[in-house]
Amino acid sequence: MTQPALDFVIATLEKIRESTGRSPRASRSVLTQLQAASPVAASLREAPASLVERRLQPASNKAALLEPIRERVRVCTKCAHLASSRTQTVFGVGNPDADLMFVGEAPGVDEDQQGEPFVGRAGQLLTKILKAMGFAREDVYIANILKCRPDTPPGSFGNRAPTPIEMQTCRPYLVEQIEIIQPKVLVALGAVAVEGLLGMRGTMRELRGRWHSCNGIPLMITYHPAYLLRNQAPSEKRKVWEDMLQVLERLERPITERQRNYFL
Repeated sequence: MTQPALDFVIATLEKIRESTGRSPRASRSVLTQLQAASPVAASLREAPASLVERRLQPASNKAALLEPIRERVRVCTKCAHLASSRTQTVFGVGNPDADLMFVGEAPGVDEDQQGEPFVGRAGQLLTKILKAMGFAREDVYIANILKCRPDTPPGSFGNRAPTPIEMQTCRPYLVEQIEIIQPKVLVALGAVAVEGLLGMRGTMRELRGRWHSCNGIPLMITYHPAYLLRNQAPSEKRKVWEDMLQVLERLERPITERQRNYFL
């Protein structure tokens, strides 16, 4: 392949990514031919795995690609205090081929016991939200910024928020998950998830309800379900539902009149 032709191919692929918000895919055989055809294309061999191996894998391989990461998470001791206090890690759950991915902050006591994210009261509310959207839990992918429950002092109750260092340490695992799954839309549940994904802080009043971008993937920010358990005001519940209507529109899913008028 000549250099002008290669430049044209790369430019076309970049336009596809910009216009669709998703990375174009190619078979391993095509990638091999490109690598052999040009010194410039050969530089792909030195690109990060997330750009070469994962994004160019067939969708059917996503579950298999996630397994080595799950195993690394399972035995991770990068945060020694969390590794010593956890019951087990909480990797993520759902459909690896999902168009929609939710990201929370960290496992709570129920998640730590069961090894699955969002299984407590907040998780039950999330399941209710998904059902109202026309999804089952098995249709989407759900993960957290942290894979371990943040440790708490002996005798204390409740959960604590992850520290910035804990989030920075654990974030690469989530980035790998997102790179493999390549959802059409990400939803960040709460301010901690926003900080973990985007590295930015702000009030949910300022952040929620509008589109952001995470590694080229459209990101909607909304309240964490736990917030709605603490604040039962219909106006707050409606805000979350309006955010989810935007998600459905972005996914080009049909929205019924009942859904448009729905309150959680």
